[in-house]
Amino acid sequence: MIKTRKLNIADTNIAAIGSDLDKKCRTDKAEKEIQWKGAGVNAGVTIWRIESFKVVPWPKDQYGKFFEGDSYIVLNSIKGADGKLKHDIHFWLGEQTSQDEAGTAAYKTVELDDYLGGGPVEYREVQGFESPRFLSLFPNNAIFILRGGIQSGFNHVKPEEYKPRLLHISGDKHVRVAEVDLTTKSLNSGDVFLLDAGLKIYQFNGSKSSGNERTKGASLARAIDDERKGQPQVIVFTETDTDIPAEFWTILGGKGPIAGPVAKPVVPTEKALFKLSDASGKLTFTQVAKGKIPRKALDTNDAFILDAGFEVFVWIGLKASANEKKNAFGYATDYLKTHNRPEFTSVVRILETGENEVFESSFDC
Repeated sequence: MIKTRKLNIADTNIAAIGSDLDKKCRTDKAEKEIQWKGAGVNAGVTIWRIESFKVVPWPKDQYGKFFEGDSYIVLNSIKGADGKLKHDIHFWLGEQTSQDEAGTAAYKTVELDDYLGGGPVEYREVQGFESPRFLSLFPNNAIFILRGGIQSGFNHVKPEEYKPRLLHISGDKHVRVAEVDLTTKSLNSGDVFLLDAGLKIYQFNGSKSSGNERTKGASLARAIDDERKGQPQVIVFTETDTDIPAEFWTILGGKGPIAGPVAKPVVPTEKALFKLSDASGKLTFTQVAKGKIPRKALDTNDAFILDAGFEVFVWIGLKASANEKKNAFGYATDYLKTHNRPEFTSVVRILETGENEVFESSFDC
């Protein structure tokens, strides 16, 4: 598949029933998805990557590392107090992934949900705006977002042949590590950056970066150093230091002004509840509440989309029709576009009786 442009995340939904992608995925389903065999049998995390419409196991030693040109499915199986397993399924979309990969990840997530009995909670994760629940699946609540293919990972690279790259470390409690453009313009005073130049690793601590970001930067620098058998020299400095090595600026294309801290996106806080129903004979999508949302507004016979401001929930009633179940997630992602909601807003699909505490806390009465 050709990836020629940055993905429009707003277009990634599962509403295209009947499309060529839909037919292709349904063909795969008819042939029985072998990757689901044994999935969710034991507690823990399992990850697959989408490759040419196929679900391919992701190597366990690469868990927590994601390439921005790809889409992934992440299954988290948790054993409850009753000894039974519950499941969360996240599909992660890199900002450079193809439309086909993103669509296949969404379809296959639904397929895995069906395989596990329809009870899992589904999460749509967008690069750079991952949910805390997703980040918590990985050591130190951190993920690494890399460019290129599998060969671009940290392992098996000769430092003397290494092409410099700039890694951006951001987030307080939950930390993201992403490769960014190799230029001074990528720096900002609110975060930490590692300039990996093979035999020298420079850690740039923004003057307003957090202690957790600086700690994560040091940890990552040590990990790269250890992987290269201690050959690199690690050089740490703060934005305000007067003795920042000249080579650091040279690799980045020259010294220049440093941008201030990156402002956090402002997310609307007014809540709204919509009902998706085909009780009239055709599928209708109507608003049923706004502002204060009562829990009793949900009806087991239909599907609902709850815009909680920070997250959009898709709630599927136990007696919802097959048509409502099939189209609810697509309506939710279309809703982001038609209601001018940020494209990175998390979308979560929940089946009645499988609600989590975050969903329940979104109601006012």
